[in-house]
Amino acid sequence: MGFNFATLAPIGLLLASNIFMTFAWYGHLKWPTSALWMAVMISWGIAFFEYWLAVPANRIGEAVYSPSELKTIQEVISLSVFAVFTVFYFGEKLTLNHGIGFGMIALGAFFIFKGPIK
Repeated sequence: MGFNFATLAPIGLLLASNIFMTFAWYGHLKWPTSALWMAVMISWGIAFFEYWLAVPANRIGEAVYSPSELKTIQEVISLSVFAVFTVFYFGEKLTLNHGIGFGMIALGAFFIFKGPIK
């Protein structure tokens, strides 16, 4: 596969898109007293930019990754971004349970990229 535009651009674009989406979905939780309609509209506005990154990521990535691989990359990035987000934005602590859960997800990602078991 190698390191080239088609293999690396989707990863970078999905990383950026997940940062936007994490803020869109969870950023408003810091302001629970704000109007729900305002939270929805601001989140929708943030998500607009997420789509401008995610759609090209998948279009470019389809040249070298299967749809299942692209989704797996997106999920691993999503959980990684979310873990960092919760630590720095909400001040949560990551625990051994998080590590075990992420490890199991990583194992699942391994099997997606490994291909069929023969």
